[in-house]
Amino acid sequence: MRRALSPLLLVAILALPGCIAKAAYDVVTLPVKAVSKGVDLATTSQSEADEKRGREIRKREEQLGKLERQYQEQLQECADGNRRSCDDARDTYAEIQLIVPTIPAELDKD
Repeated sequence: MRRALSPLLLVAILALPGCIAKAAYDVVTLPVKAVSKGVDLATTSQSEADEKRGREIRKREEQLGKLERQYQEQLQECADGNRRSCDDARDTYAEIQLIVPTIPAELDKD
């Protein structure tokens, strides 16, 4: 029984320092990993900021398109004699004027 236990004991003795070293390494690097992860979560990369800005611009462009279609319909109804549509068209035009400056102009690539 004693001879069967010796190889097992030898393997355990050789493997144990590796486990202890790995555990010590994990304990030492844990604060660095935690801080790194926190900084990563707290900061926004330039590409993330660009994507967010692009989504906001597209949303405003969609809203502008919707208002412009609505405005054209209201103008047509106003021309047909509907006074209420004239007032609505005026309000819609005011909304359009608020959105237009928030959309960047596209540069010509000549």
